[in-house]
Amino acid sequence: MSKVAHYLQEHLVGEVMVSSDARRYFATDCSIFSVAPSIVVYPRNENDVRKTTRFCWQLAERGRIIPITPRGWGTDLSGGAVGDGIVVVFPAHMNRIISLDQKTGVVVVEPGLNYGRLQQTLQTHERFLPPYPASVEFSTIGGAVGNNAAGEKSVKYGVTKDYVKSLRVVLSNGEVIETRRITRRELSKKLGLTTFEGEIYRSLDKLIEENRSTIDKTLRQTTKNAAGYNIWDVKRKDGSFDLTPLFVGAQGTLGVVTEITSETEPYNPETVVFAAFFDSLQATCNAVLELKSLAHMPSAIEFVDGKLLKIVNQLNPNQLKNILPETLPTAALVVELDDMTDRRRKKNIKRIRNVLEKHAQDFREESSPAEQAELWKIRHASASMISYSEGQSKSIPIIEDGIVPVEKLHDFIEGIYKLFRTLKLDVALWGHAGDGNLHVQPFLDISQLGDRQKAFKLMDEFYKLVISLGGSTTAQHNEGRLRSSYLAKMYGDDVYELFRSIKQIFDPYGILNPGVKINTTGEDMRSSMRSNYSLDYLYKHMPRN
Repeated sequence: MSKVAHYLQEHLVGEVMVSSDARRYFATDCSIFSVAPSIVVYPRNENDVRKTTRFCWQLAERGRIIPITPRGWGTDLSGGAVGDGIVVVFPAHMNRIISLDQKTGVVVVEPGLNYGRLQQTLQTHERFLPPYPASVEFSTIGGAVGNNAAGEKSVKYGVTKDYVKSLRVVLSNGEVIETRRITRRELSKKLGLTTFEGEIYRSLDKLIEENRSTIDKTLRQTTKNAAGYNIWDVKRKDGSFDLTPLFVGAQGTLGVVTEITSETEPYNPETVVFAAFFDSLQATCNAVLELKSLAHMPSAIEFVDGKLLKIVNQLNPNQLKNILPETLPTAALVVELDDMTDRRRKKNIKRIRNVLEKHAQDFREESSPAEQAELWKIRHASASMISYSEGQSKSIPIIEDGIVPVEKLHDFIEGIYKLFRTLKLDVALWGHAGDGNLHVQPFLDISQLGDRQKAFKLMDEFYKLVISLGGSTTAQHNEGRLRSSYLAKMYGDDVYELFRSIKQIFDPYGILNPGVKINTTGEDMRSSMRSNYSLDYLYKHMPRN
């Protein structure tokens, strides 16, 4: 590999590293996997990315495959940010806000930009990008695009794909393209190109037209879904065509994104927050359904179960001391309202009160930022506390992102509890109730054979449950190396073959993040699993608010 590194060092402006320290550091992300790269590249510009990719393509033409893995800050929970070839690390240099249109709110950024920094800049212009993940302060916008990220505001505002309007992408052969929605006439011109881009348009258009009925009948009925390639949004009935939906959520397996153009939303800091406490799961889920059906939906409907609240109380009794009722509830919801006008806000406050009075044991309502921050601790502190170690066992992210249609939320929760009882494991739940998206991280010591076997059994049964309820194996964290082997079970063989065809169209030599998202097996997943999972990455950022 020294010759490859030497070539890149001579031709790139950015740094090229082959030291054991750098390779060891980038061998892990926030997932359970460890895959050491051979070379680490810090590109300074798009041309560095283009040259790196072109060089790997030329080597592949001669039969030598050196994979390319794009990477942000490494907060990926699915193993999508690790690879055994060249890891291209964007935050060091390609981290700029290129432009912000103050009239339209459209922002153009580089992929290595910190998401939190982007939000701070947008908020000074009374805008924000709503589908931010929990890792907003220590993740990148490029990572969010790669995973089709979402978060607590997605119940009202949607996910990353709903905001990305255009991309600059380096294709697997080093060719640079710009994506956006194009008209039927513009598509005709693309189909006539003699470049790799033209070949992609021709092959993809043919694939969609030949499989239209299969595509139309397999759309998942969940509000969020990061599984597979988003072929459903590529070609519309009016003949317009857009490659952007394929790259959003592709985890760098179809191309390397170098520039992102995104819409934003008006930001309103004046919110109202409710914390509601329930004596049964059925009452909790009934409240969620009614809140979802309101004419003007809350901007957040977040869930924490009583088991997790109990853990928080045991680990840090003062954390929620003045918030929770004397009798620990079965579950709690944190509901936020961010309506822009006083008139609408007053109407919706009344509607939310009516729902909570009907279903909850008790609830609190706060308008001041300080008091709201206290109520949000129910959700944010709970998610942080579960991430601590318990002896040799760690909170393991292996089934942390399942989603079902929200009307199946009660069945989902009860099914999870039953599964954990069967395996004699403790469980605590939290997540985005308004989307039917729950986070589950069991305490396991995966250095022990017995616990590793439990982990695999847990994954099989959990994803079987999710699929049986019409859900998706991943709402917002993506497949990565973790969930790829469940993709065919979720969509069926016909759709899975479409995904394989898409991968082949964009990446015929398999150099773009191989082993991630597509064409992997359970054995592939097991072979790259760490023997000792560490939560070191969390300690860099904790405590979280």
